[in-house]
Amino acid sequence: MKKQAIGIKFALMILLLTGAVVSLTFDAKSQVDRQKKKALFVWGGWEGHQPKQCIDIFAPWLEDQGFDIEISNSLDSYLDAEKMKSLSLIVQAITMGQITPQQERGLLDAVRSGVGFAGWHGGIADSFRSSTEYEFMVGGSWAAHPGNIIDYEVNITNHDDPITRGLADFKMHSEQNFMLVDPNVEVLATTTFSGRVLPWIEGTVMPVVWKKLYGKGRIFNTTLGHTAEDFDVPQARELVKRGLLWAARVPGAGEDPVQTNPYLLLLE
Repeated sequence: MKKQAIGIKFALMILLLTGAVVSLTFDAKSQVDRQKKKALFVWGGWEGHQPKQCIDIFAPWLEDQGFDIEISNSLDSYLDAEKMKSLSLIVQAITMGQITPQQERGLLDAVRSGVGFAGWHGGIADSFRSSTEYEFMVGGSWAAHPGNIIDYEVNITNHDDPITRGLADFKMHSEQNFMLVDPNVEVLATTTFSGRVLPWIEGTVMPVVWKKLYGKGRIFNTTLGHTAEDFDVPQARELVKRGLLWAARVPGAGEDPVQTNPYLLLLE
């Protein structure tokens, strides 16, 4: 009987230990799941910018980086406050859209709380022309693209930032965008207008890639990406990939921005 009792006790100990190990395994897995970064892609607006085709370039890639991905074609996604604040990143591709005050507030609140916001071309910098607070968050808005589709050069101006490190200047055949830009953004790449189409803007140096903060949220924007074909240029595609990781605060993707306000030089 003693041997039987000892055997029963031993079996119970094994079961308890096994249960503890299983419990620890599930706890560890749930902890990993809780820590996994989430990204929301929202597309819509003018179809000429091929928003869904561009999303389809970057969403699978970001999923390969370990992100949970959700793709939506409705701005009502911004109304779920709990879900919005659980995100690491919002990627938007909407040109000339309309946003309600409630949708805008949901987006702004999430970004201000620390959610990253990123995009390209008109997808974030020409989204909601009547929403000034939204434009203030982005740090710039589209004004013109003289000559429409032309050849131009993009110049990397910060070779130390992880978003641009190792990238050389490159050529584009697309829209060269003239932007209205917040002077407090950190500019990583620029383009210079030749004046061939509009002589009075000859020599104008215009930001092409910038990053900034809005509250605790990181904002990344590039004016590249008129259509999905723009991202056949390796540098253009790489800039967006790195910008998404930076905005989502992936370790090693870069630090918070440093203002490059050109008007400070006037005070010297």
